[in-house]
Amino acid sequence: MLAVAACGAHKDDKAGGKGGRGQGGPVEVGYVVMQPTSVALTSELTGRTVAYQSSEVRPQVSGVIEKRLFTEGALVQRGQPLYQIDPSLYRAAVNQAQADLESARANQEAAQALADRYKPLAAIEAVSKQDYTNAVAAARQAGAAIAQRQAALDTARINLRFTTVPAPISGRIGRSLFTVGALVTTSQADPLATIQQLDPMYVDIQESSADLLALRRALSAGGATPTSAQVRLTLEDGSEYGQTGVVEFSEVVVDQGTGTVTLRARMPNPQGLLLPGMFVRATFAQALESQAYLVPQSAVSRDPKGVATVYLVGPDNKAVQRKISATRTQDQFWVVSKGLEPGDKLITQGLGKLKPKAELKPVPADTPQHLKPRSKDGPKDGKGASGSKGG
Repeated sequence: MLAVAACGAHKDDKAGGKGGRGQGGPVEVGYVVMQPTSVALTSELTGRTVAYQSSEVRPQVSGVIEKRLFTEGALVQRGQPLYQIDPSLYRAAVNQAQADLESARANQEAAQALADRYKPLAAIEAVSKQDYTNAVAAARQAGAAIAQRQAALDTARINLRFTTVPAPISGRIGRSLFTVGALVTTSQADPLATIQQLDPMYVDIQESSADLLALRRALSAGGATPTSAQVRLTLEDGSEYGQTGVVEFSEVVVDQGTGTVTLRARMPNPQGLLLPGMFVRATFAQALESQAYLVPQSAVSRDPKGVATVYLVGPDNKAVQRKISATRTQDQFWVVSKGLEPGDKLITQGLGKLKPKAELKPVPADTPQHLKPRSKDGPKDGKGASGSKGG
């Protein structure tokens, strides 16, 4: 029995030795080869929708409203009549100005005839030259009076036309703030109504001045190139707005209260889904970073201080841990701007128990592993041994 026990112990030692060497062998890992690419510098910022055009309908003459000629909330066209103000006083003013003009024309004809009659008489000294000069001056004054009366008539006609209040722009009109019978004046504080053009729409986006400064430095240093900013919106309920827009301009003044700069984007709004004053989130690319690396998020780990690190296949197939700069994500990747070089073999699989300087067996990522199936005789032998032991 002692001899059998000694033989069993000797076999167990050999098996344990083989297991130890197996555990200390190269670790099979999957890697991807890093190459720089152009990555969009995408920003997600808050914004508010603003009407493309907004105009307050105001009276240009005073009077009592006789009619309201539109339906509240409807679409109106530029020049469409909206209100009718009592025109009786202004029609009378036109008639008065017309009569004054006719009187001035009659006076001018008489003055001009007298000047023409004095001209030959003055030549033969039948009348004094002073009388002729006075007659010519009177004719000219009568002509100037005609021009004055004509201007007064034009003004009266304009005021009469202003008794019909037109729409200054095309768009959707809101509620009427004044009813029929109300007295309106040219100096009143409240408008009659407000018209807003809602297609397209503006979106005022607030960006931190510090972020804008960093972007401009990156552009000036050559690390990024400008790109057309296609804007996508996320609405208040979290849904995506189907249309895309463009950033039209950026303010040149920083808001002292918030430290932000306003960027204005223009968005199509054919279905009228966007309304003025809505809160949205805008996502757009302001530039392209030409020398960036896209690293799978699963390959990046962080130490207690928050420093991002990755494992690379180093010389002699040994693991090398390297610090990287990864400050933002794009889909399922970290965007790395520092720490990697073209051709680096980044380990993405087999990171569970990986340590620096560990021996590696690198294979391209997602390479299928061929595992040997268990021998069918093994379990039968085990059962037989177990059964003999029990016997």
